[in-house]
Amino acid sequence: MPVIRGGTAKSPTTAGEVFALIRDGVVTTRTEVRRATGLSRTAVAARVAALTARGLVTEREEGASTGGRPPTLLRFDADAGVVLAVAIGRSRTHLAVTNLAGAIGAHTDIELDTAAGPDVVMPDLVKRLDALLAESGHAPSAVLGVGVSMPGTVDQVRGCSLDSPVMRGWDGVALEPYLHALIASPVLVDNDANVMALAERRGEYRSVDDLLFLKLSTGLGAGIISGGAVQRGAVGAAGEFGHNKVGAAQGLPCRCGDTGCLEAIAGGWTLVRALAQQGHPVGHVRDVVELANRGDAEARRLIRESGRHIGEALAAAVNLLNPAVVVVGGDMARAYDILVAGLREALYGNATALATRTLRVVPSTHGDRSAVHGSAALILDHILSPAAIDAAPAVSR
Repeated sequence: MPVIRGGTAKSPTTAGEVFALIRDGVVTTRTEVRRATGLSRTAVAARVAALTARGLVTEREEGASTGGRPPTLLRFDADAGVVLAVAIGRSRTHLAVTNLAGAIGAHTDIELDTAAGPDVVMPDLVKRLDALLAESGHAPSAVLGVGVSMPGTVDQVRGCSLDSPVMRGWDGVALEPYLHALIASPVLVDNDANVMALAERRGEYRSVDDLLFLKLSTGLGAGIISGGAVQRGAVGAAGEFGHNKVGAAQGLPCRCGDTGCLEAIAGGWTLVRALAQQGHPVGHVRDVVELANRGDAEARRLIRESGRHIGEALAAAVNLLNPAVVVVGGDMARAYDILVAGLREALYGNATALATRTLRVVPSTHGDRSAVHGSAALILDHILSPAAIDAAPAVSR
């Protein structure tokens, strides 16, 4: 987006940058475009014409008249295409077809055991996507991109899992070739907590530049928004706080192969194991949450204690990053009140008073669909970025 100083852009504003202003609702008329960018009437007309030719922007007489001809309003046409959103989980995967505003038009949840490996899972997933497209009334040619999220560290450049204890057998396997059996458009892959954070940033917390998203499920991870951008780290491993070493877990084995990790005392898989050893018929953390919400005292105790351990570890991140909002999501968040009671107690007791003075701890906006909303946001921000719009054919700069 152009840098605005005194109503004039620092440099000539491109069609892509004008589109960003329209997409975000900053401007709705050509006059407002001129005021925001300093472009001439002719330059604005050229950029708007390029965007309308692409079908990304519509221009209609819709505004309120002030005595003369009603103003012509510029609108982002969210129905100019669709994207596919894929949220791969350990045992359950969410699929969706969305418009260019990220609104879900068709979706399905499927049980796919990722332990079977990508050569088994991905072809089946692509068939389900094809059926979902047909259900939504769209051909594969209407798809402008695919966003994919998955647990663990992701190599975004290669579009694959990287050294993940959760996705064994997937490491180094690029997902794009499987999806290109159905569509030829761009594919982006990212960590699930990262895209969940992005979904919140694109939605309810659009004005919040510093946000932490906690994905608390079988494993524990965090998506970090700092300065308005997702922070992935040098090798994409930012946010893997479930494998921080904590004193209370000293000597306890973690599923990553190490010992002493936070997950070993607070991860969903640990709660499942603890209840199963007591004779409860649980196979997933969702079962633990269901027990807790039905009033089972031991399940409630385990979830609250997990929240307390997470809050203690989270305090260091809050001191380091100073977020304005901590969003709690994942399967464990279905027992939000129980979980957050322990989390808040430990967080506010261990973080500095200044860092927590205005800090808000809130539930995820999208519930169990956070990752699929985030996967859509991931690819939409890529294909609708100013650079992507300007690089496309027939767009005047």
